[in-house]
Amino acid sequence: MTHLIRILALLMIVVPAKADMQTIEGFAIDRTEVSIAQFQRFAEATGFVSQAERSGGGEVYGWGWEQKPGWTWQRPFGVESDPRLPAVHLTFDEATAYCAWRGARLPTEIEWRQAAYVEHRPDAGPDFIQGQDYPYPTGDSPLGANCLSECGFTPPVSFRDVLDRGVGPAPVGTTQQGVNGLYDMGANVWEWVNSESVDSKVTAGGSWWYEAFRMHRDDRAVKPRDTAVVYIGFRCATDVR
Repeated sequence: MTHLIRILALLMIVVPAKADMQTIEGFAIDRTEVSIAQFQRFAEATGFVSQAERSGGGEVYGWGWEQKPGWTWQRPFGVESDPRLPAVHLTFDEATAYCAWRGARLPTEIEWRQAAYVEHRPDAGPDFIQGQDYPYPTGDSPLGANCLSECGFTPPVSFRDVLDRGVGPAPVGTTQQGVNGLYDMGANVWEWVNSESVDSKVTAGGSWWYEAFRMHRDDRAVKPRDTAVVYIGFRCATDVR
């Protein structure tokens, strides 16, 4: 936490929230998950070093939780990776620090669910209807998301050779656009959101490691806030006045 406090003290160099956000009602949210390339700019500007880097590597679930040497946000699977992949192996507080540096924050659970399942755009196009509450972030079905099965999407690069399950994430913004024009609110990677509990925080949306049911609006998952694993990422939000 001391390292993160130093990072937050650098907010004098805050980066304004990017234009690539979707306005909902009273807030705006990133259209994509935060990528390795985006997080790299934060790390270079602040000298940030993640918990996974300091401890020797992040984790994946195999025969129980397994630490993987060299698996960090820069190299999610221990090898050079596409900088468009979502930034993972980051704790809730590390994700919070990045969003604060950008002049933003993590979305609340209520905001995230509004953005993921309820269409707010008056010009949503033929696939979505304003005011409609959908069961999946992709609409009436999970098709087009990057989940373990049932979604009909295959990432361009597979990490199956180092995984016991699944093939890994897709670059941000490359799956099918969903509700509110957002990408990957369902699957790809879980997303940290700012829920009410202190020691544990909600991770929303499911991931490439899970079947489509984890994307469903009735599903909910909670993890310790210091969790740093290969299939949890995040996106930022900001207030709109």
